[in-house]
Amino acid sequence: MQHNVYLYILVMAVVTYLIRMLPLAIWTKEIKSPFVKSFLYYVPYACLAAMTFPAILTATSSMVSGAVGFAVALYLAYKEKSLLKVALFACAAVFVTEQVMILLA
Repeated sequence: MQHNVYLYILVMAVVTYLIRMLPLAIWTKEIKSPFVKSFLYYVPYACLAAMTFPAILTATSSMVSGAVGFAVALYLAYKEKSLLKVALFACAAVFVTEQVMILLA
């Protein structure tokens, strides 16, 4: 069976285009419902969190170090520190946790 890569790319492009174009074509009036507006406002954040959280835990050699880094990042973000500080301290926490786990093993 011969697979045509260009056909796959074309189908993927059409499906992606339809998903993005259909809501614009169907809903021409302004959305007035506060519930729908708030739901649509938070959808991108929820999708980003759903994609990012598993990657955080599995990006390191141990889920424990990923969870420690996530906890540090969450705490610093809650304290409204800058993005650079949050990222640097989370990376440092993961590094230190990995080193401690190596020493204890």
